[in-house]
Amino acid sequence: MRLILLSLRLLCLACLWPVTLLNNRFPNRKKNKDIYLGEHAKHKYGGRIDYKVKKQDSTKSLLIKTEQLLRIEEHDFAMRPGFGGSAIPVGIDVQVESLDSISEVNMDFTMTLYLRHYWKDERLAFPSGNNLSRTFDARLVKKIWVPDVFFVHSKRSFIHDTTMENIMLRVYPDGNVLYSVRITVTALCTMDFSSFPLDTQNCSLELESYAYNENDLMLYWKNGNDSLRTDEIVLSQFFIEEFNPSNGLAFYSSTGWYNRLYINFILRRHVFFFMLQTYFPTMLMVVLSWVSFWIDRRAVPARVSLGITTVLTMSTIITGVSASMPQVSYVKAVDIYLWISFLFVFLSVIEYAAVNYFTTVEEMRKLKKAKLSEFDASQAMAFDGCFHDTDVELSPFPPLGDLSMDQQASSQSSTVPDPPAVLGTRLRRSRPLSYHLQLLMSNSYIIDSYSRLLFPLAYVIFNIIYWSIYS
Repeated sequence: MRLILLSLRLLCLACLWPVTLLNNRFPNRKKNKDIYLGEHAKHKYGGRIDYKVKKQDSTKSLLIKTEQLLRIEEHDFAMRPGFGGSAIPVGIDVQVESLDSISEVNMDFTMTLYLRHYWKDERLAFPSGNNLSRTFDARLVKKIWVPDVFFVHSKRSFIHDTTMENIMLRVYPDGNVLYSVRITVTALCTMDFSSFPLDTQNCSLELESYAYNENDLMLYWKNGNDSLRTDEIVLSQFFIEEFNPSNGLAFYSSTGWYNRLYINFILRRHVFFFMLQTYFPTMLMVVLSWVSFWIDRRAVPARVSLGITTVLTMSTIITGVSASMPQVSYVKAVDIYLWISFLFVFLSVIEYAAVNYFTTVEEMRKLKKAKLSEFDASQAMAFDGCFHDTDVELSPFPPLGDLSMDQQASSQSSTVPDPPAVLGTRLRRSRPLSYHLQLLMSNSYIIDSYSRLLFPLAYVIFNIIYWSIYS
């Protein structure tokens, strides 16, 4: 029995001996098989990844090596570099990508830019044989100290995050750091609309450190005036006349003085759009109101309908312009032009009202004269062929003595020589204002004749003065 058991053991060892030799000669075969299964597991098992492949995440292991290389765990990066010493200089470099929109109603502008920071942090210095820098993304930024630059007077701002956060961190072996971020910011621009739409606006984007005053952090333009670069920017309503950087100081009573950097730009408005939308229609309405001066004064429906139409059109233009502008407490240049043009249109309606009134008065006067002429002496004769004293008013004859005295006085006055005329003098009879008013009332068509000349002349003079002041 023991012999049978011993023979069975020898047989089992003989069978397992070749498998053991194969495992010793190819030790990575099982590992490769696991990797192969892991690569295809997501197709077979609904996206599950093999555990052994997950443990070999190269990105995570690389991050651990970077933290060890930069010795991040050995320093307190909540403190600024050189804490307790002089202020750390932080250079700023800006490239403006686009000026997206400018809103007159909200008095703001939207700008997209690349904001780059330059400083030196010796805590991040690392040994390098080839003196090459290392570039990282946003995952390492949260573990080190970066300047807390913010935009003064900003309303909204955000960092672009498609497809990853648009943040770049580059560390050099000597500890110099470049930190770049792509930002879109909407900031306040205090605008003066007194010359709108012939205006020029000065706007600025202001950068400043939030927590560190000038004793801890010194902001400056990295390359002077060359620190601000712009792409080719084309706006629909403005010309960009100038882009220039500047710097200054800002004082806060509770925390002290802070360095502040300015991105200044000057915007000049395109006036052609407003010429087409506002000025030309206004001019045409004013000229159209003058057409009523050539229409017969007795054509009441034509002249009234023309005047009312031009007045309502001017009211619509004024309302449309006011709706697209902020509610400011001062008068704009476009308001002056629109309201004076509206006054010309309104006066043309008033002119016809005066013409119509004087025409009516003149016709009533003629009608009264026609009625009185019917009752003359010939029609007042009775059927018996005699005149009646009650119907005809006769003036009394003067006495004979008075008539002789009048004749003598007239003969004496005729014998008295006239005084000699003085050279260079002309005798004029001064006519009162009532005479001219009476002349206009009796000849109302004269008002239309004068209006055909005075209204265009006054409007041309107004345009010359307006465009010479605001151009």
